[in-house]
Amino acid sequence: MPDLTPETPTMLRALLVAGDEQQALTLLQDALPAQYAAAAAEALSAGRPRLAARWAAGHAPLLHAAALLRLGASEQVLSLLESLPASARVQVLRARALGTLPAAEAAVRLARREGDAPALIAAVTLLGERLLPADPRAALLALAEGLKVAEQLNEEADAHLLAVLAHVQARLGGAGKARKTAQKALDRSSPRSPARAVALLALERPEDAEAERTAGELSLDWVRAFH
Repeated sequence: MPDLTPETPTMLRALLVAGDEQQALTLLQDALPAQYAAAAAEALSAGRPRLAARWAAGHAPLLHAAALLRLGASEQVLSLLESLPASARVQVLRARALGTLPAAEAAVRLARREGDAPALIAAVTLLGERLLPADPRAALLALAEGLKVAEQLNEEADAHLLAVLAHVQARLGGAGKARKTAQKALDRSSPRSPARAVALLALERPEDAEAERTAGELSLDWVRAFH
């Protein structure tokens, strides 16, 4: 955005929140690669994955993959990741695209080896999600690792992890604790995000969850395990 003003990021954020896609596209005409990558990050944070995927393409492959995952384009994600060097973050995205328990377990192991805290938190969140239907106690142990990592970093627990945790707690009979956890996840989640949709399901608000999922262009894959 060579000729844009310092106010451009704020303007872009406002347009993304409002869902004014055309104005956002116009604002970013002739942007530089790094500026497209930054705009894609803003779009994904605002729950606009289609725009995020468009802006990240060719500029920020991991961000591109993350946006495509929200849209449910798993095959595209797997194809995109094939050309990238192996890393914990690549493995987490691949595991989410594959949706299998072994892939989630592999992502956790690699994130531990690399000491990549954000990747580990994302990996154990996915692992907890995959374990929930058959073994909620194992899911609880997996998610506890993510909580410990956040505590060690002196950071708040991740909203998506908390949303999954709420479902696990409910399955294990802790309805009151689950509701508190779900409310915390909801409060920390971004609009139109997977975390918000999953938290609303834990709060037994399915219509609100579906509205968030639809507004955020989220694939059913993000909520299927929680119905």
